[in-house]
Amino acid sequence: MSVTAAFADESPRAPQKFHDVRFIGALAGRYALPDRRNSAEDKIPVYACRLCSISTRMLVCVGPVVGKEGETVSAHFNEFGILRGQITRRLASGFVTDLQMTDSEREKLAAKIDWHKKHIHAQVPDKREHRRILPRDPRSTIVLADGQRLPCFVIDVSRSGAAVSAHYWPELGMPMALGRIVGRVVRHLEVGFALQFIQPPDFDDLETLIKLPAD
Repeated sequence: MSVTAAFADESPRAPQKFHDVRFIGALAGRYALPDRRNSAEDKIPVYACRLCSISTRMLVCVGPVVGKEGETVSAHFNEFGILRGQITRRLASGFVTDLQMTDSEREKLAAKIDWHKKHIHAQVPDKREHRRILPRDPRSTIVLADGQRLPCFVIDVSRSGAAVSAHYWPELGMPMALGRIVGRVVRHLEVGFALQFIQPPDFDDLETLIKLPAD
């Protein structure tokens, strides 16, 4: 199901006191599934995600681990802060979350969404030597030295390397391929790890090369 369809399928609700606004666009963030913690001592894994759309009632995002319907989600986006809710629908590589908020919290979120929509075109361009992009399709595969293939989520990618989130935590220096690009793990992130490519590919080929060819 598409993001547009997910919003179009919202069921009618009682009128709200706050002004409801929506934003459809890609924003980087992170999320956790706290229901999966077995005990208070267990550390909850945090994954990278990409926001696809948000309103004061629901959000749609994609990530490396798709939660189950009814499962609690805690997500964070710099633009909107911490958002909590329950998964109401699973998508091919993500999920729809019904946000759990008071009317006051929804009013504040509506103001943040409205502000972001008005200022989105005023963002500062990336001036780093190797410009990083958010791939149109963040789903990819990492290939380990023994040939094992694991699904992953590409946070961003440039000619020099990529930031990756997966249900896998490699050691520093470990060689692996992201799709068809070979690299090494050079840094651990809160939501995954960073790869440095051995041979920088052409910028125009990045989105093609991070995908494995169809079997």
